[in-house]
Amino acid sequence: MRAPTFDLTLLRTLVAIADTGSVTAAATRLAYTQSTVSMQLKRLESQLDMVLHEREGRRVRFTPEGQRLLAHARRLLALNDDAWADMQARQVTGELKLGIPEDYATLLPSVFTYFHQLYPAVGLEVICGTSADLVARAKRTELDLALVTRQRNSPGGEVIRREPLIWAVGVHQQPSLSDPIPLALYSPGADVFREIAEQALQAAGRDWRVAYTSQSMAGLAPIVTAGLAVVVVTRSMLTPLLRPLDENSGLPPLPSIELALHRAPHRPSEPARRLGELIREQLAAAVNL
Repeated sequence: MRAPTFDLTLLRTLVAIADTGSVTAAATRLAYTQSTVSMQLKRLESQLDMVLHEREGRRVRFTPEGQRLLAHARRLLALNDDAWADMQARQVTGELKLGIPEDYATLLPSVFTYFHQLYPAVGLEVICGTSADLVARAKRTELDLALVTRQRNSPGGEVIRREPLIWAVGVHQQPSLSDPIPLALYSPGADVFREIAEQALQAAGRDWRVAYTSQSMAGLAPIVTAGLAVVVVTRSMLTPLLRPLDENSGLPPLPSIELALHRAPHRPSEPARRLGELIREQLAAAVNL
C-alpha cells in the first residue's frame, strides 16, 4: 500500500487563498479560473475527509484544521522551492562583472554571500568606480551590471531605490555652520552629491568653501570625523562616527537620489539576470519606491 502523498499544486492553491483572502484573488495570482481554485480546495478537503474552510461573503476563513494544514503547506512548499532552486542553480555557470561605487558596496554583502551559495560555479568580479564611469563602462559592455547613483547627464537604468540625502558631521566634533560652510565633497564628476549640495546652498543664499575632496566616502570621512567639514551622505552611508544634522542646523533640505541598475546593451547572461534580481529584491525591500 502506497503512503498518502500531498499534491503540492493543491497546497499552493491553499496558500494563495490564505495570502489573498479570497478565491477570486487567489485565481488571479495563480492564473487559474475561480472554478479551478474552488475545485482544488474541495479536492483537498475530499482527500483529507475534513472541512478546511468556511465562507464569509466573498472572504474565506480557515477552520482550525485548515490552519493546521496551512502551516504544513508553507513548510512543504518552501522546501520544494528551495530544492528546485538549488538543482537549477547548480546548472548556472559563467563569468560576471558588476560595477558599483565603493560607497554602495556595504549595501550588498548579503547579496554576494547568497549569490555565491546559489551559484558557486559563477565567477563574480566586483569593480569599484564613480557612477558616471561605471555607466559608461556598462554601455561599452565592459560590465554586465552597474549599480550606481542615477546621474543627471546620463539617465536610464532601472531605478530600484530612492534615498534622501542628508548633511552629516563627526559624532564627537563638528565645524562651525556659519558662512562660509566648510564642505567635504566628492571630486568633480565623481557623483551628483556635490552638484546637489552646491545648488541647495546657492538657492538658500548660503556661502561655502570646499575643505576637502575625494572620489569616495572613505577619503572624506577622516576630515569630517575630525570636525573640520560637513559632508553629504545617504542614511545607508552613515557610520557610527557620523551624526546627521536636522532642520535646526540651518542648512537647507536636500532632495533624494536614485539608485539605478544599468545593464550592458546585449541580452543579459543568466548569471547577470539572476544577480540583478537579487539586487533588486534586496534594495527595494527596504524602501518603498
